[in-house]
Amino acid sequence: MAQALLEVTKLRIVFEAGMDDEGNPILKAKTFSNVTKAATADQLSQAALAVAVLCNDTLNKVERNDSIAILG
Repeated sequence: MAQALLEVTKLRIVFEAGMDDEGNPILKAKTFSNVTKAATADQLSQAALAVAVLCNDTLNKVERNDSIAILG
């Protein structure tokens, strides 16, 4: 039976940095590596909000990116 092994967790914070000529939002992202694998959604959200307070741009969304190895 195959097993899934969580290898890496990253936190990606996406900001709106303005609008382009066509009225579409300009998005900028910052990725944080070495995030603890046991972090909950609430903890990641709080961390992202703490970082967003220090930035000039508006917070657009917060993403958790997990890399999982499938062992067969």
